[in-house]
Amino acid sequence: MSEMNTGKTGAPLRWYVMRAVSGKELKVKEYIDTEINRGDFAGNVAQVLVPMEKVETMRGGKHVQKDRIHLPGYVLVEAALVGEVQSRLRNTPNVLGFLSDSKKGDGRPAPITEHEMNALLGRVDELEAIPQDIVIPFSEGEAVKVIDGAFSGMEAVIDEVNNEKKKLKLTVNIFGRSTSLEVGFMQVEKV
Repeated sequence: MSEMNTGKTGAPLRWYVMRAVSGKELKVKEYIDTEINRGDFAGNVAQVLVPMEKVETMRGGKHVQKDRIHLPGYVLVEAALVGEVQSRLRNTPNVLGFLSDSKKGDGRPAPITEHEMNALLGRVDELEAIPQDIVIPFSEGEAVKVIDGAFSGMEAVIDEVNNEKKKLKLTVNIFGRSTSLEVGFMQVEKV
């Protein structure tokens, strides 16, 4: 992204943010991608991006990873807004319009800067590597309650926190004996 790309008309390709009906972002991307592949934008729309992130949740006692839209209601498009390109993008099904520069007040789409785009792409890559819903609020010596698995409902003390594997080593008292147990972050809650 360090060099400015241009469309077939020679106009610079810039990144713009389009507002979309929430939940329809991928449909908007699919529609515009189809138009790009058919050549309907004459090379003035390079690509469409819907930033995604990986989220880890518990379902039925198992960790499940799924993709989630990072910016609900928004679609990024790299385009040269020349001729009818802007109105065709704006009239795409489920598109509500472009984000504009409120300081100018002219309603024209405002491109995002290269720095903003790089930061956004860097953030998206970071989010894909680390599941967003898992926060590391635990510390050694803290009391927790097991909420999943064979020891569900029992209170325990954290002996060790493994941030890399997202696991905790606990000590649980069963029948008056201390027993060591390893669980995932999502299998316990603070007391």
